[in-house]
Amino acid sequence: MTTAPDHVLALAAERTAARAAKDFARSDELRAEIAEFGWVVKDTAEGVELTQKPPFVVHATLAALLATAPSLPEAACTMALLVDGWADDLETCIRALMANSDDRVTVVALDCGNVQDAGLRLHELAAEYPGRVTELHVEPLLSRVGWAAGVAALASVVRSPLFGVMDVSTILTGDALPSILATFEDPSVIASGWRGVNVNVDDAWRTFADAGAGEVDAVLGYLMVVRAAAARECPPNPKAVFYRNADMEWSLALREYGAASGIGRIVVPAGEQPLRQDRHHAYHDTDPAYRDKESKKTYDRILQRFRGRTDLLCPRP
Repeated sequence: MTTAPDHVLALAAERTAARAAKDFARSDELRAEIAEFGWVVKDTAEGVELTQKPPFVVHATLAALLATAPSLPEAACTMALLVDGWADDLETCIRALMANSDDRVTVVALDCGNVQDAGLRLHELAAEYPGRVTELHVEPLLSRVGWAAGVAALASVVRSPLFGVMDVSTILTGDALPSILATFEDPSVIASGWRGVNVNVDDAWRTFADAGAGEVDAVLGYLMVVRAAAARECPPNPKAVFYRNADMEWSLALREYGAASGIGRIVVPAGEQPLRQDRHHAYHDTDPAYRDKESKKTYDRILQRFRGRTDLLCPRP
């Protein structure tokens, strides 16, 4: 990590003294002076932390980002990535997407907190793939932004008829998207994706089971695609902070939303898709207590809202 130069350290020390004296006006002035020298000051429990100002715009909140009305390119489908660290995974995922799709598919990635310099890596990739990779950056971590809020924000700014959500652990090894996107030629399809699941009705909806090709109850967020208009009108439940079970909750909500107008089917295309999943850090490297607590909250909402609604499920054999 680069150490701030002496004159910046001196300004930071002066700012600390100003804060101790409750001279917050002077403290703000010193923060601005530090920023002019290309450094960002952050107050932590351990003291002041100085980091170099990144070469991209970082918004203080998701709302502040959306207020800028970011402009995204037109495309047939925009794939959305939520970036929470794991820069190497992010690069592998985006490069595979670029190599195995054409310019009808674009990427928008929301970097939350520049964890492990993943925001910097995203910035480099956006420069390498202009017009195909759009970078957006916010200060809060993804755990503060929330999975659902991040997905809904990206859905609100895309300019494509189809909106995809993808985890950076999902790697295209071939052109997997055409078969998924082709399912939307059927106007009754509201969502599609790589892997689908069905509710186990025999155990009172307590579990989901992997499903094969065809119509399914829900599609998993490793790679799911939704009609963009439906994603905006029926976004994920804003209470879903963590991803796990939130994709299934959203899928059932989409089926419910589309049922009245006959566009509520979720379909997984036939055949093995050229994809692989690398280490899924969002699951394996998240604090288990936090992961299980948030996952349970979401599943409890599924049961409260949907249990017994067999009218929302796909036809059974």
